Amino acid sequence: MKIAAVQMDIRLARVEDNLDKIVERLRETTGHGARLVVFPECAVTGYCFGSLDEARPFAQSIPGPATERVRRACEDFQCHAIFGMLEAVGEKLFNAAVLVGPQGVAGSYRKVHLPFLGIDRHTTPGDRAFAVHDAPGVRIGLNICYDASFPEAARSLALLGAELVALPTNWPPGSECVAAHVINTRALENGIYYAAVNRVGTEEGFTFIGGSRICDPSGNTLAEAEGRDEKILYAEIDPERARRKHIVRVPGKHEIHRFADRRPEMYDVLTRGHNIKRVHSNSQTD
Repeated sequence: MKIAAVQMDIRLARVEDNLDKIVERLRETTGHGARLVVFPECAVTGYCFGSLDEARPFAQSIPGPATERVRRACEDFQCHAIFGMLEAVGEKLFNAAVLVGPQGVAGSYRKVHLPFLGIDRHTTPGDRAFAVHDAPGVRIGLNICYDASFPEAARSLALLGAELVALPTNWPPGSECVAAHVINTRALENGIYYAAVNRVGTEEGFTFIGGSRICDPSGNTLAEAEGRDEKILYAEIDPERARRKHIVRVPGKHEIHRFADRRPEMYDVLTRGHNIKRVHSNSQTD
């Protein structure tokens, strides 16, 4: 199947303008044969809000008006879309990603790992277990931005059966190594396709770095965006490749199985609690 990654600029607090752009890019990418189209983190709202009070008017429920508008576009263009938005749940706001198709919301995710940056300084950490969602022909796991720096997130999704992990992201300066190397590593170590879709442009003094890429289960780059301009990436993926975890290079002499060769009984340290406290540059103890 053909997928697309839309590296685009986003306008802070301009929900309808951003949705207009999402719908137009769905029209363009499906015209080129894409059946799944991935957009950046907070593509509906923008990211660099200074407070919950500033962001709250632009957050929505899931499902809600934004997902319904994208659903209608997916019905028109016979595709699925993944995009970032702010989800309102009572008094809480979550940095969310949603998978929408012609029938409506097929899955959503709340960002688990929150950096001290933009709206993530104020949102609630994701409170739901990792899950895998079905779209025609492929099983999809969702992560968002900083989650890619924690290998446990993608591994959890792969163990649940994800064949593709989609990462809507807003990488700022300082994330160049993640864009250039970590995405390939997550694909390789889990034997999955991985699509990381960043934004470009400037918001409240932060200039986003682009660098979107799509990688295959061997860790090879299928498509990448160089520079900090808007760009659409396309790639053909074969989910069957992501299902084959047993790699035979020389029968009987060189075989690997990245899941069967794991030793979970040795990894208990990963699930222990910790008492490490976050310290920010404006803290008295920094």
